[in-house]
Amino acid sequence: MKVNTNTFAEIGIPMYVLEEKRLRRNLALIKSVADRAGVEIILAFKAYALWKTFPIFREYIASTTASSLGEALMARDKFGRRAHTYSPAYTDYEIDEIARCSSHLTFNSLSQYDRYHERVKSVGGNVSLGLRVNPEYSEVGTDLYNPCAPGTRFGVTADMLPEQLPADLDGFHCHCHCASGSDVFERTPAHIEDKFARWFGQLKWINFGGGHLMTRADYDVERLIGLLQAFRSRYPHLKVILEPGSAFAWQTGPLVSQVVDVVENRGIKTAILNVSFTCHMPDCLEMPYWPRVRGAETLEGYNGPGDGMENVQDGCDGRADDVADADTPYFIYRLGGNSCLSGDFMGSWKFDHELQIGENVVFEDMMHYTTVKTNMFNGISHPAIGMVHEATGELELLRDFSSKDYLERMD
Repeated sequence: MKVNTNTFAEIGIPMYVLEEKRLRRNLALIKSVADRAGVEIILAFKAYALWKTFPIFREYIASTTASSLGEALMARDKFGRRAHTYSPAYTDYEIDEIARCSSHLTFNSLSQYDRYHERVKSVGGNVSLGLRVNPEYSEVGTDLYNPCAPGTRFGVTADMLPEQLPADLDGFHCHCHCASGSDVFERTPAHIEDKFARWFGQLKWINFGGGHLMTRADYDVERLIGLLQAFRSRYPHLKVILEPGSAFAWQTGPLVSQVVDVVENRGIKTAILNVSFTCHMPDCLEMPYWPRVRGAETLEGYNGPGDGMENVQDGCDGRADDVADADTPYFIYRLGGNSCLSGDFMGSWKFDHELQIGENVVFEDMMHYTTVKTNMFNGISHPAIGMVHEATGELELLRDFSSKDYLERMD
């Protein structure tokens, strides 16, 4: 069926909806950056792993990055190429299969390298080995997402490295960013070079990890290209790799949900939906961040009637000229999930109408990270996954879920 992507009125069940047009726009931009900067940009499965869309991805990129056996198998069997693989810790019972699925394999520590490098080479053939390094610099403000925070389990610091690297180590991998702008990347190489440049002559490649949100509207793509070109001019022998995740699926589609009930307690109305923040939007609670809801204004910090925020418009600072017209009707709701977890809600949002049972509530930008971090807590029905095709406007159902999926997890 054809779908109106403004309202999604034709969809009456919870569904993540990928828009092919938006996806191709991101892919074209990423390919342009890679071509102009002379680097390789690969997809991080930890942020996006809808493998039925990989034929589209292969038109624009050649490789992917994995962090587990499952992702490495996905790279080989679904994407059709061996993965650039990194894991915080490999295991005896998975390392052989991971090596067979990997073109590049990065160790998190020297002890993991010592334990497995000969085994990986014997099993994986021409796999290129790397080591994750920690430049001890990151501008990520949320510790939960800061890979270089004090005490991090990720990577080797410069003081731990020997002057002469092992002969079979080809590259360094580092990760300092999270949904960052090019201004942050501009400040990062100096710290990496200060710590690790003396080993660059012994390497063939460097991987700057993910967190480069180059498809965001306000991202300075030209600055990123210039910075990458400048780095390559300083170290022309090094192949440069970036592995963003969110950038590929940024703003490519929403989670469409429906109102199933409206309840009220102490003056606070909650619209209960047929999706769950805990199960289907976990980053909203973990990060935390407030997702945008189509057609509604965010009232972050609202504590109920009488706190003075009802009339403050989204994105405003509460000054007199930011206050909504008193004659304009508004309806404020928490949005609640359908699990039995008390904290499975977020709020509040201001709507220009009273929400009705069965009405769609559309959460924007839910294709990256959200779709790979879902769970089946409480046995709650998982949203379907669909894609609206660019050429026809037709909705293709990529994956449907049922109670059988929950039962088989427990089998």
